[in-house]
Amino acid sequence: MTNPPAPENTPPSYDPPPSYNPPPAAPGAAQPYSSAPPAPPAPAGAAYGSSTSYPGKTLGIVAVIVAIFASLIGLILGIIALVQSRRAGRKNGPAVAAIIIGAVLFVLGIIIAIAVLIPLFTLTQETLQACQAVDFSGTVVVRGVEIDCTTAR
Repeated sequence: MTNPPAPENTPPSYDPPPSYNPPPAAPGAAQPYSSAPPAPPAPAGAAYGSSTSYPGKTLGIVAVIVAIFASLIGLILGIIALVQSRRAGRKNGPAVAAIIIGAVLFVLGIIIAIAVLIPLFTLTQETLQACQAVDFSGTVVVRGVEIDCTTAR
């Protein structure tokens, strides 16, 4: 005898996983007594690992993203994530990457700031000296640019 085919629009049915039921005790045997409440069921997804089993991983990923846009904050977050992971005895690649990216971008930011600010300060100083020479009246030429000293004061 064969089963009739299932209609095409119905989803397949699945049996729920079997639950653990201890074997019944022999008649007349004493039932074990436990004062502890029964253990709660495991939360959904616990079999696949939860975020608490890998401390610092999420913070490490966030630190990489933040390090690209705000290097110092990303560097600090990366260090915090790495410390959290090391305390749990785990490695944290994203935290290490955030530390490297944050440190490199922070140093590059300092170098670029120095490269921009020093010429700006020297140009300002040259302009001030040139305007003082003409007693802040008239115009002067500094580095090929004509500057009105009456507004420089």
